[in-house]
Amino acid sequence: MMKIWVDADACPVVIKDILFRAAQRTQLEVTLVANHSMHIPPARNITLLQVSSGFDVADDEIVKRLTIGDLVITADIPLAAEVLEKGGQALNPRGELYTEHNIKARLNIRDFMDTMRASGVQTGGPPAISKTDRQNFANELDKILTKYLTKK
Repeated sequence: MMKIWVDADACPVVIKDILFRAAQRTQLEVTLVANHSMHIPPARNITLLQVSSGFDVADDEIVKRLTIGDLVITADIPLAAEVLEKGGQALNPRGELYTEHNIKARLNIRDFMDTMRASGVQTGGPPAISKTDRQNFANELDKILTKYLTKK
């Protein structure tokens, strides 16, 4: 059975809310992995896995527990690459599905931006999640869940 894993420390609340509603609708397991406590709805199929603080601790835990076909919600491109290598699916909170066709380009852009920041260039962070981003995420999540549930 497909599980949904959420790289929850940086996941926007509005995206978590969409995931909570999807969990209620589909009864799929949703596990938020974070290094701090957070509120989750009182539902049997929604859990919080709190891990210790540290670089990539939550990411490593997700990869360790992931099984083929699971869905991971993350904006972390290296984590998405590991998820794909292990046979999982990775979806960005803005609604972009990471695939074997686009992950290398995303990694290259990420590495380029890291190099720019390291050389002192101010690149700024990503913009806030927009209404369009939320809609794109909800639509892509719905496609993935519908595809999975009709195969079951």
